[in-house]
Parts: sequence; C-alpha cells; structure tokens
Amino acid sequence: EDPSLERHFKGHRDAVTSVDFSLNKKQLASGSMDSCLMIWSMRPQMRAYRFVGHKDAVMCVQFSPSGHLVASGSRDKTVRLWVPSVKGESTVFKAHTGTVRSVHFSSDGQSLLTASDDKTVKVWTVHRQKFLFSLSQHINWVRCARFSPDGRLIVSASDDKTVKLWDKTSRECIHSFCEHGGFVNHVDFHPSGTCIAAAGTDNTVKVWDVRMNRLLQHYQGNAVVNSLSFHPSGNYLVTASNDSTLKILDLLEGRLLYTLHGHQGPATCVAFSRAGDLFASGGSDEQVMVWKTNFDAADYGDVLKTQKSGTSVDGTHHTLQSEMDSGVHLKKTKTQDAGRNHAQQEEETSLANTLEHIMGQLDVLTQTVSILEQRLTLTEDKLKECLENQQKIIQNKMS
Repeated sequence: EDPSLERHFKGHRDAVTSVDFSLNKKQLASGSMDSCLMIWSMRPQMRAYRFVGHKDAVMCVQFSPSGHLVASGSRDKTVRLWVPSVKGESTVFKAHTGTVRSVHFSSDGQSLLTASDDKTVKVWTVHRQKFLFSLSQHINWVRCARFSPDGRLIVSASDDKTVKLWDKTSRECIHSFCEHGGFVNHVDFHPSGTCIAAAGTDNTVKVWDVRMNRLLQHYQGNAVVNSLSFHPSGNYLVTASNDSTLKILDLLEGRLLYTLHGHQGPATCVAFSRAGDLFASGGSDEQVMVWKTNFDAADYGDVLKTQKSGTSVDGTHHTLQSEMDSGVHLKKTKTQDAGRNHAQQEEETSLANTLEHIMGQLDVLTQTVSILEQRLTLTEDKLKECLENQQKIIQNKMS
C-alpha cells in the first residue's frame, strides 16, 4: 500500500521551515518564517497552540526525547526552550551571532546542539542552558548539525560544500566529506549510527559509512533536496525537494520507492515519527501535512527488533546490505525473545516508562525554574531602573 495523506494542518502565515513529532505521536511541532512555533494535536478536534516569542523567522524545531520540551532556533539569533502546554512558556538565550539554522537534542536529553550562519556549531547543557563548547572549522553558514545516536559523534553540514564529522569528547574534526557539488542543506545519522545521509543543492542525496568514511550510496534527483529523515528501521529514507515532491528511498535495494505530490511549491522539511508509522512534511505553501507510512508493518517490526540486538549496517556501493537480510539473525532474535520471561519483560517496560516519566518531569521543573529565574532578573532590572530614576528626580530637586 502506498503512503497516504492522513492530516492537513493550516495555520502558519508563511513558509514552514521545520517539523518534528513528540515521542508519543500526540503532538507535532512546526516552525515557520512567520516567526511562530505551532504545536498541533494529532487527536481529532484538539486545537493547535501558536507560540509567539521569536522576533524573526523560526528556522528549526525539535522535541526533547521525553517530549516535555521543544527547542527552536531563529533568525533572531536566539534559541528558545518551550514547555508545550497551553501557557507556552519559554526560556530564551542568545546562542549565536547569526541566524540559528539547526537545533538538536542528544538522545539522553542532556545536551543541545545548535548550528548557525556565524559558521559555528555549539553544544549547550539543556539544564540552565550553559554553553559548553564551539566547533568552528566551517568556512560558511552551517545549515544542520546532529548528534549520533550514542552521542559520541557530531555531524554538521555547511554552505562550504562539506559535511564534517566531529568527535564530541576531543572536539576534533575526524573527517570532512567534500563530495558535494553544492551547499549541503541537511544531514542526519542512520539509526544504527554507522552511516550518515546528506542532502544538497546539487540535487543529490549521499549516504556515507562513518567508520570507513566511504560513499555507500548516491541518489541523483532533479531538484534541490532540502531535508531528509531516516525511518527508525534504518531501511528507508524520506526526502523533501524544491520540485514540491517527497520521495521515499529504499536503502536496502538502493532505489526510489515512492514519489509523493502534496505541496504546492518547494517541500522544505520532512520527519518520520519515532515509531515510523507516520511522517510529516512542511512547505513554502504554509502547509503542514501528516502522512501514513503504510509500509508493510511486519517488514519493519522485525527489523526494529533486529536493530535493537545490535545489528550493524555495512554496505557495498549501491545497496546497504545488512545482516538483517540473512534471516538467520532474525530467527535468532525471535527465539531469544520467546525464551525471556514475559513478566520480567513487562516489569522492565514499566520501569523504563516510569523513569522516562520522571526524566520528563525533571525537564519541566528545570524549565519552570529557568522561567522563574528569568522573571526575577527582569523584576530586578526594573527595580534598579526605578531606583535610578528616583535618584535622578531627587538630584534634580536638590539642584
């Protein structure tokens, strides 16, 4: 069955720049050139929230792994962290000296990665938004930066036509991929962490192995590719292009599976949900669309299981051949699973859920504290101003 349009959100007043699903798929965030962040509810008849705060275009949005925070970066050079609730409160910090093009949370939710037109990539703590360090070897705007799934590597894409791979601990650039013929708009890690995909203004999508630093796949399109997203199984890649299409690539076969027409004008951004059953897209037409993936669910249910048991993806030039194909691996995983005690499994799941919930609550608390601190600072500043004014009035009277 082909992917199908599921929902259609209208509310932005200018081009949509970025979309992201929350962990539980109940919410979808989008950023736009209209300076607003919208949070859409995936449940029918639930209203959308419009968050106002940025003074200029919102270039990027992302939910924290727990789903309790949303980060946004803007042309106003600031980053905001929002609590996605009715109040839509946020903390703000000046992150860069140029437009912030990209925000990304590490998978543990502790760090935030930002990339900017000031040619740098920066890492911050989420709690208190403390600046940690800068990566500054790009010689032009940095459009996108992502942590690897294990948080050890960082990848960045720039208008200097390079994709750079960094070691987070040593803060060194390990490798520069220079094969793009144009600016690199978007880059991301494969869920396994072993390869990256990059989209460019030279109409290509390229997939590299980050262990051998070699090109695995090269897809040539006929329009600028603005954005891409890996399916959680790692078997598919969806792209958004200037010719208004979304394309789904089958990475195992190394071929184009579907071309979807929905947007009028350039498709600017695209993202799979964390479970992979949905993907969202945004366009210059101010619309946000949600699509049902409709791939054979059995196909990637198995694959996701295999991935979790530590499959590595290793490839020849044209196909991302993987251990999953051998079938042996799948069978092995299944019997192990069946042998596990069901109660024990349930216990672990509920424990994991509880922990996740606590982490989320912590995020919100920290955020609330930050918001209160900001208000205090504002109040203190106002008070200082009042006192200074009083002094002036007294001095004027005296003289």
